[in-house]
Amino acid sequence: MKFEEFNLSEPLMRAIRKQGFVEPTPVQEQAIPAALQGKDILGTAQTGTGKTVAFLLPSMEYLTKGKATKKPRMVVLAPTRELTVQITEEARDLARFTSLRIAAIYGGVSIRKQADRLRRGVDIVIATPGRLMDQMGRGNVRFEDLQILVLDEADRMLDMGFLPDIEKIVGRMPVERQTLLFSATMPGPIQGLSYRFLKSPERIEIATAKPPESIRQQLYPVPKHLKTALLMELIQGEDVDSALIFTRTKQEADILTRKLREANVSVEVIHGDFHQSKRTKALKRFRNGDVRILVATNVAARGLDIEGISHVINFDAPDEAENYVHRIGRTARVDAAGVAWTLTTPEDESLIAGIEYLLDHEIERVMLPDFDYDVPAPDWARPSAQTFLRNAGRKQKSVDRWKALTR
Repeated sequence: MKFEEFNLSEPLMRAIRKQGFVEPTPVQEQAIPAALQGKDILGTAQTGTGKTVAFLLPSMEYLTKGKATKKPRMVVLAPTRELTVQITEEARDLARFTSLRIAAIYGGVSIRKQADRLRRGVDIVIATPGRLMDQMGRGNVRFEDLQILVLDEADRMLDMGFLPDIEKIVGRMPVERQTLLFSATMPGPIQGLSYRFLKSPERIEIATAKPPESIRQQLYPVPKHLKTALLMELIQGEDVDSALIFTRTKQEADILTRKLREANVSVEVIHGDFHQSKRTKALKRFRNGDVRILVATNVAARGLDIEGISHVINFDAPDEAENYVHRIGRTARVDAAGVAWTLTTPEDESLIAGIEYLLDHEIERVMLPDFDYDVPAPDWARPSAQTFLRNAGRKQKSVDRWKALTR
């Protein structure tokens, strides 16, 4: 199946082509037609399966045909600032040839600037529940014109204690709306939430895959400020024929690429800000062996099928277990052997626990014998370094949390 078969409007198709998307992922193939018909959706899908595009595309198609107002017509609720930023980046990439206005609302940044953005008028609000509640309490956002609600990673929002906020937010919204709920797991509380918020939803389930056994998986614990130095040691100390390195954001991809080039490492980079021609050129150089390292973000790397990758390196630990499987599966193609390295900081411990629970085994921890892990951290990284050895007890707590979610 091709994206053209969805019969989307030309501005959205133009953005899809610019992103390099050709064939939809399984969740997109199932969810987009149902959402275009106005159906509510109850979906089981992890980050990394393409679910963000699955709910953004049909929603944008609907909104572009309607009349804009100053109040939001679509709200996406996500559990974390990082996921909110990621969804917003993807939304802006897809909406670049439309007139849709998008605002990201999350904590840690100026609430006043966000309020000004809301008062000027927006079509799509992508928010964490807590900060959206703050803006609602200040009278900066109202939902009389809302037509579409998306609850992304609903199980994680409940686990983080956002249920009261979600209930209050949804309680201010029109009863007549389209609601799309996505969750990595479907425990009892999520099913109960779906009964309350959704009407005769289309049920979509994307099975969780397991990585090939031929992949040698290793974790490299390291303080955050030493990640780049450790990466340099790894790619220079072992026979790395070709490596695909994943970062969490476009900015991190650019920074890491610059540092690798300064160290005379042959490298290319791809992410959503690149024109398709530049992306194609970078991929061609990597496929042909002109460079041995390709740095990429998740969005840019979706759909890549490159044989012969010897190493997949998670410079940033993936946000979800399914995403980890999706990433490392790009090595060991066609039953070949492959290596997957993940650089982990103390803050990543809960993410790693979730990955190990999904895999049903622990991943080997490796410390380089000649690497100096005691280099003092700069001021900005010192709190992370000080807590580096305090996280041993967090792992079991994180595993217990994941077990509770999947009962």
